[in-house]
Order: sequence, then structure tokens, then C-alpha cells
Amino acid sequence: MLRQDDGTGRDGELGRETARRLVRDDDFGPNPGNLALYKFVPDGLAAGAPLVVVLHGCGQTAAGYDEGTGWSLLAERWGFALLFPEQQRENNQGGCFNWFEPDDIERDAGEAASIRAMVERMRQAHGTDPSRTFVSGLSAGGAMAVVMLATYPETFVGGGAIAGLPYKAALGLREAMGAMFRGRAKPPAEWGDLVRQASGHEGPWPVLSIWHGTADRTVAAMNAAELANQWAHLHDAPGPAREDEVAGQRHLVLHDRNGRAVVELYEIAGMAHGAPIGPGEDGEPLGIAGPFILDAGLSSTVRIARFWGLGPLQAEPRTEVPVETAPPAPVPAEPVPAGRIARLWARLKRAVSRGR
Repeated sequence: MLRQDDGTGRDGELGRETARRLVRDDDFGPNPGNLALYKFVPDGLAAGAPLVVVLHGCGQTAAGYDEGTGWSLLAERWGFALLFPEQQRENNQGGCFNWFEPDDIERDAGEAASIRAMVERMRQAHGTDPSRTFVSGLSAGGAMAVVMLATYPETFVGGGAIAGLPYKAALGLREAMGAMFRGRAKPPAEWGDLVRQASGHEGPWPVLSIWHGTADRTVAAMNAAELANQWAHLHDAPGPAREDEVAGQRHLVLHDRNGRAVVELYEIAGMAHGAPIGPGEDGEPLGIAGPFILDAGLSSTVRIARFWGLGPLQAEPRTEVPVETAPPAPVPAEPVPAGRIARLWARLKRAVSRGR
């Protein structure tokens, strides 16, 4: 995650075509993080369309990650705009977003502030809907997506973290290596407080879709459970978690006290470090497999967007095979204690760390 081989070294026609789809915009205002802005705006995009911020992984570029995951194809079909911040090598030799550097992960500072300025540029230039703004990423980009949700929760309605980590799982390079390879456990309340202290936000929190491969040797799979703990605590989500299978993969969903799905986690069995891709809803492939872009038989791009509520109304119900369904928990009169949330996710953490 800090150092990876180039995951975008495809020089064929598809790679060049994808690069042409993205447009660079250097006039987006303050840029304390020294990032580049690339964007994709479909022809004829309606005013008030959603905006999705997409953050690449280490060794990748905006265009290469888009080609692999198919975000611009989906945006064209479903009618939303895309913002692709891109890391510069002078900031990080591995091309990673600096999700672990204190100067880049605080509100109104560094890379986080640059990405927030880009979001505002998209609103002003293309009329995107500030109430339907989302952020997703892979690896360092997944961790940076969580940074954006924590530091600007009023800006984002939902997030997606693929092979990511909790907010402030590490401060500095040494801690980052430990968090990646071994994971770091904290009580859910402590994780949640790190997010609360980042902005002083008192409104609703963004929902979060979490994806992780059980064979990931770059970012320990237990980070997925710790991240779920962090956001479950923010949402006062009492559980129990509901479990099913999607395209043969384990899928857990936690609902808040009003019954709204606020945290989901996909465990991709046997998958290494990367973003899972697969067919779109029309059955056609969405994205192109390559380094750190892995054919898993289901598209994280489509599923994350659906979790946020994007896309046309579905004519057919989702074809998911129920494995274990628990009835909704009764609505508690008081906020759910941290210990209960910890117990709720304990089984999930044990399963993930065993690589189930």
C-alpha cells in the first residue's frame, strides 16, 4: 500500500481511450496538498447530478484506476459526475495518498483540504448536487476516502473503502506499516471518538461500504472489521448484523435504530490486495482486470454505487442467497453502549482475522 508496482501499465487502445475520457482541471483553488484534479462529466449531464470522488491506490493513476474499475462507464450510464484526485510523485514516491501523515489528514490541511476544494470546484463548474456527494477508493485511496468522510462529514453522504483502514489507524510511516500488515485494534468508542474530534460534526454521518479480500497480504483483513466498528459506533447502530451471500461472497449489513443500512462489509474469499470487479447489472463486464484490479465475479463499483442509492430503479429484486437472517433489534430507548457494539462485531473480527 505504501509501495506497489505500477498497476496501470497498460499501453493499448483501451488505456489511451480511458485517458482521453478524463479531463484535467488545474483551476480549482487552494491546493495545499499539491494534488492534480481529473474529472469525467458525461455529455448532457443534468443540473443537480450526483458527484462521486474516486481515489486510486498506490502506483496507480486516475485514468488507470478508472479503466480498471469502470467508474466512468457507470457514470455515463447512470448520469453522475466523477472527480479523480491524483497523487504526485513529489508528495509520495509510491504514488500513494498520504492517509497516515498528520499534515494531510486534518480538516482544512494538506491533501484533505485539496480534495475538498476540488469538490467545490465541481459544484461550481458543473452544478453537482452537494447533498449527493460520495467518495470511494482502493488501498491508500480507500484509507484517504475514510479521511475525507471523517474530516468533512457534512460534504459526503456515503463512502466506499476497498482494502482500507480506519481513520487515524496510523500517524507516521512506522505506524502505517504496522497498521497495514498487522492491523490495530481499539475499542469502538475510541475509534468513533477519533472521527468525532476531526470536525466537531453533529449531524448525520455518511454511510460506508467496506470491501476486503481474505487473502490480502498488503493490508491485514482485520482492518475491515475495525473500520466497521468505527462507523457502527458513529451511527449508534445496535445490530444485530444481517448476513447473506452476494455472488457467493459473504456480505454483512448493519442497520441504525431507524432500520437504515449504514455499514456493509463484503468479505471476498481468497482475494488478494485489490479492487474486485465483475459484471455490471446488464451482465456485461465492467472494468478490466490487471494489477490490483481483480476479477472476483462481482463489481465493487456497481455495488458501492447501489449502496449509496445511485442508479435507476431496479426492475428485478436483487438475487441474493440468504444465509443467516436475524430479525431487527428493538429500538433502544438510550444510545447503544460501546460494549454491545464491540460484541456485535467480535464474531466478524474473528472470522476475518482467520481468513474465512
